[in-house]
Amino acid sequence: MISILDQNFSQLNNFIEALQPTQLLILVDENTHEHCLPTLLGNLETEISFEIIEIEAGEEMKTLETAAQLWEILTEFETDRKALMINLGGGVITDMGGFIASTYKRGIPFINIPTTLLGMCDASIGGKTGIDHQFLKNIIGTFAHPEQIFVFPEFLQTLPFEELRSGFAEMLKHGLITDESHWSDLISIKELTPQNIFPFIERSMQIKQNVVEQDFTEQNVRKTLNFGHTIGHALESLFLLKGKPIMHGEAVALGMICETRISFLQDLISEDTSNAIVSNIQKYYPHLDISEFSVEEIVNLMKNDKKNSAGNINFSLITGIGSSIFNCSVSLENIKTSLLYYQNIA
Repeated sequence: MISILDQNFSQLNNFIEALQPTQLLILVDENTHEHCLPTLLGNLETEISFEIIEIEAGEEMKTLETAAQLWEILTEFETDRKALMINLGGGVITDMGGFIASTYKRGIPFINIPTTLLGMCDASIGGKTGIDHQFLKNIIGTFAHPEQIFVFPEFLQTLPFEELRSGFAEMLKHGLITDESHWSDLISIKELTPQNIFPFIERSMQIKQNVVEQDFTEQNVRKTLNFGHTIGHALESLFLLKGKPIMHGEAVALGMICETRISFLQDLISEDTSNAIVSNIQKYYPHLDISEFSVEEIVNLMKNDKKNSAGNINFSLITGIGSSIFNCSVSLENIKTSLLYYQNIA
């Protein structure tokens, strides 16, 4: 399912040769078109015709309008169900590309070649596809596995620091919810560089893949991957709505701080453990000003979280470093307290 690409991309070329698609559709954004596509095309060895499809970069492109444009483009290309879509990019591209592929003509095969740390460790794995609607994150989507995920570590060299830091938040989450030694390894990193992070990427990918294999359609244990996202997604949506988009990892880091505090307030972890986790997250992430958002605004968006049921806001929380639980009911008071805590720790 996951392959680390060598310098000549032989695994990818062998995969395409074995699959023998009728057409290749390579989805990129303006950044991966410039920085990553030349590497892919320079190593692609196939006689199969291909088309390059480019969208603008950014979370704001994950909309029904963009989806409609992409469906129209595939129709114009007379794409059939044996074509192969190659999603070359970060989380937006793999989310959007997977959604388009899984819905066009009821599904065509696709592969993911993540080019960001977030894409490698999180978005490209697990078969979740999705787009945003009315500023609600991934509210429309499908469960659809890529045929394969190919990771080329050198693509990390193309990333600005902010993108690298964004993906690192998901790695920290993987350690907190299921692997204390992974967490310890990560917080020992003094400077976030591709060279320092890469030795730990495969472990993060394995953690996510292992959880997904236990619960593909997110009925139980896969919900633990939502740690930090219930509050994080709500605030990410609010910043986007206000025209001040933040990186996904920044939102997740904020969410993990709040939800770590909630774990303490729910008597799941000690205050010392909570403080240690929070201080380590703060080492890597800037403090965000959330004072302009009311608790009501934040909670109203949290009510749209996909993991809620019967009108209850369900949280995934930690019971220690490396262990977690899901479907936790949290009082409005504890949610408010955690948000106030975040505002006051700057």
